[in-house]
Amino acid sequence: MSAAARVEAPPRSGFVLLALLTVFWGVNWPMIKWGVTEFRPWSFRAACIVIGVAGLFACARLAGQSLAIPRRDLGPLLVASFFNMTVWHLCSAYGLSYMASGRAAIIAFTMPLWATLLAVPVLGEGITRAKAAGLALGLAGLACLLAGEVAELRRAPLGGLLMLGAAMSWAAGSLAVKRHRWEMQSFPLTGWQLLLGGLPILAGWALIEGGDVLRQGLEAPSWRGIAGTLYSATIPMIFCQWGWVRVLQVFPASVAAIGTLLIPVVGVLSSALLVGEEIGLTEVAALGLILASLAIVLGPRLPMPGRR
Repeated sequence: MSAAARVEAPPRSGFVLLALLTVFWGVNWPMIKWGVTEFRPWSFRAACIVIGVAGLFACARLAGQSLAIPRRDLGPLLVASFFNMTVWHLCSAYGLSYMASGRAAIIAFTMPLWATLLAVPVLGEGITRAKAAGLALGLAGLACLLAGEVAELRRAPLGGLLMLGAAMSWAAGSLAVKRHRWEMQSFPLTGWQLLLGGLPILAGWALIEGGDVLRQGLEAPSWRGIAGTLYSATIPMIFCQWGWVRVLQVFPASVAAIGTLLIPVVGVLSSALLVGEEIGLTEVAALGLILASLAIVLGPRLPMPGRR
């Protein structure tokens, strides 16, 4: 999208997309848990990538958008693909196989911290008092959610470390998308990121799990395994990946990142409903802190009547 298009993009579209991303990405955490419980991580991610790429390229063609990669976009595209797709998908899939989905979502959404800090040297974005206060409240909310899980994380730290790597990788990939002035439009940009970033995952699947799948076939999965995999491969992979690129085009990177802090709360609540993970007063306290965080950071930017 051109620089002019980014300037003219109505802020209201960004708020709508943030709200939809909050719900769809939040619900995705128990859906991933359903999927990786019955499918091995490489197979699960390979299926999501194939379906996601096909869907994004189909949307691009239906929207009349070119799939060609401009020469000046290729380098930044490879960088964004590696961090946003390759590292994120592998770390999150393996991390979820070692820990509860709600807890994994909390660690993954420390991303706003890393994005806000990296945006200073990479994008030249300042850390205002509102951003600092909002980020502090949001991270305090995440700390509430993790307060009862410290002992579990100490016993099995690998899952937490993998999710932390996923959070840092997502932050780096988001800044790579924000930093470059893309000639490509949103659907092909997102589709190519997923395809190029997914090639190492598809190769890894062929080397690590593909032979076993071809020789032994797949055990008949339950409806939960099928539903979780199909959900993760469609709505988050197609709509949410595209929506996040659009959000980054509307908001500063640090504001967009802080706007995602409510997603782990939805992840925890939906995990309680769908996976049976417990919730209590700490979840309520975390929700209040994160809502306060979003009010501080996003409140002044809310579109007023008569303003788009």
